[in-house]
Amino acid sequence: MDSVDRSILECLSENARQSATEISHKVHLSIAAVIERIRKLERQGVIRQYTIVADQHKMGNDVTALMEVSLEHPRYYEEFARAMEEMPSVAACYYLTGEFDFMIRIHTPSAETLEQLHRVIKSVPGVSATKTYFVLKEVKHGPCTEFCAENGASA
Repeated sequence: MDSVDRSILECLSENARQSATEISHKVHLSIAAVIERIRKLERQGVIRQYTIVADQHKMGNDVTALMEVSLEHPRYYEEFARAMEEMPSVAACYYLTGEFDFMIRIHTPSAETLEQLHRVIKSVPGVSATKTYFVLKEVKHGPCTEFCAENGASA
């Protein structure tokens, strides 16, 4: 993957609905070359999906929270991960190093629904501890930038 591929990815991460024509002007390649590079990135699995970023408040989700979760033992990993995949209010779930095993990003309508979800998560077999943070304001939301790409990290 070269700097042109990274520029194409940056264009798509800003707006996945951009046309190849728009991208070609920004990266100074022909439309056909841009289309071929995008197809190559898709085949290689670099581009895994095209998606949207929804306004959670307009969807009725006025509370965003981050929850750290510890498991009693690693044998509970699979069951916990499956449970998180099935919870629609869980927007993201990350397996971590450090004091806690997982970090979960939650979008929910209210503090009351967060409390209910907290009880459900605490009842998943193997969960030993949680720590919850209310998000006051989203300062940045976006893809991994040039620094990440240069250092081998992914979005």
